[in-house]
Amino acid sequence: MTELRQRMAREPDAPTEDKELEAEAKADGETASDSESRVEAVTLPTSVDDTPEVLNRALSNLSSRWKNWWVRGILTLAMIAFFFIIIYLGPMVLMMIVMCVQIKCFHEIITIGYNVYHSYDLPWFRTLSWYFLLCVNYFFYGETVTDYFFTLVQREEPLRILSKYHRFISFTLYLTGFCMFVLSLVKKHYRLQFYMFGWTHVTLLIVVTQSHLVIHNLFEGMIWFIVPISCVICNDIMAYMFGFFFGRTPLIKLSPKKTWEGFIGGCFATVVFGLLLSYVMSGYRCFVCPVEYNNDTNSFTVDCEPSDLFRLQEYNIPGVIQSVIGWKTVRMYPFQIHSIALSTFASLIGPFGGFFASGFKRAFKIKDFANTIPGHGGIMDRFDCQYLMATFVNVYIASFIRGPNPSKLVQQFLTLRPDQQLHIFNMLKSHLTDKGMLTAATEDE
Repeated sequence: MTELRQRMAREPDAPTEDKELEAEAKADGETASDSESRVEAVTLPTSVDDTPEVLNRALSNLSSRWKNWWVRGILTLAMIAFFFIIIYLGPMVLMMIVMCVQIKCFHEIITIGYNVYHSYDLPWFRTLSWYFLLCVNYFFYGETVTDYFFTLVQREEPLRILSKYHRFISFTLYLTGFCMFVLSLVKKHYRLQFYMFGWTHVTLLIVVTQSHLVIHNLFEGMIWFIVPISCVICNDIMAYMFGFFFGRTPLIKLSPKKTWEGFIGGCFATVVFGLLLSYVMSGYRCFVCPVEYNNDTNSFTVDCEPSDLFRLQEYNIPGVIQSVIGWKTVRMYPFQIHSIALSTFASLIGPFGGFFASGFKRAFKIKDFANTIPGHGGIMDRFDCQYLMATFVNVYIASFIRGPNPSKLVQQFLTLRPDQQLHIFNMLKSHLTDKGMLTAATEDE
């Protein structure tokens, strides 16, 4: 309102509709012009040089271009080392790290909204944003616990009750937040409050849903978690390297530093890297076996008999390629063929997650989501492509890999009433007898 009055005072000859806007502002709160002027007046936090002083001193004699190259390179190696450490610590630690990354990404995106829309004036909105994050996580993680820790849930009475009414509880929690939002509406803030309500929900969709899919991929086997993430990391590094040394042709206006040379070089390097990494990891049960909960030891186990997907097979090489390399056959894991699809997506489509993030940042005139990692920006700057990759991997597994799960079927069977279990048993017995399988098994005994 104050800004609108000042503008009217500065422009005495303004059109009549400006006076109408002022009248509407008095009657209804903010107008579109008022909202836009407030957004344009926002000064977002500028990026600062948060490079460690040790690196600043060591690289002081280099040009800014090479200094940035060394800073990014050193901290990239540090992040890769940290990635190896958390993989070594096991799936439980990985899940906790995913949760921490999710919370930090949510914080970075929602903070931009606060700064842009002056949300510190909005009643309850910081509290409600985090409350909705809690509600959505309760729903998704509750579903995961029910699916993968079924026996443990059924063994503990409180968990069994929570599992049975999980969706109703989740809906009640969300409905409470929704009612709190409606009650918090203030006349002069209607528009901004609904902006932020939508902002929060889109952020939840992008961040929380994708991190939930990351955890589902992890339970399918750590190889489905490590290979896709590593392919995105490899593409990011190699595209930067090729672009740094050979880049000449701009790729997209949203990211002026991205080049066709970096894009193409990163693509080929990522496919080769995916094949090699898949070959190495497919030979270890700890990577290829699904992550399951062992009720006897109350811990996660990753021991199983590897499926055909992770057993070496011999493939005939097409005649055209035979004349070039001189080989007629090649022995490789079937998973390596799938890794080509994963690495191709990581290098061709994955970067569009980064372009999307670049467009988002340009829209609000910021360089990075935050200054968490020197030379790299915020956590969201590093994971913008990972979330898109997580969705693809989950859809890929559901479409081409995953089949019926006997253990889950048995778990559901055990929750039925005794008469229902007996009915299913008789139906199954009759079915197997008609097929001759039950008789054959009896004779073999």
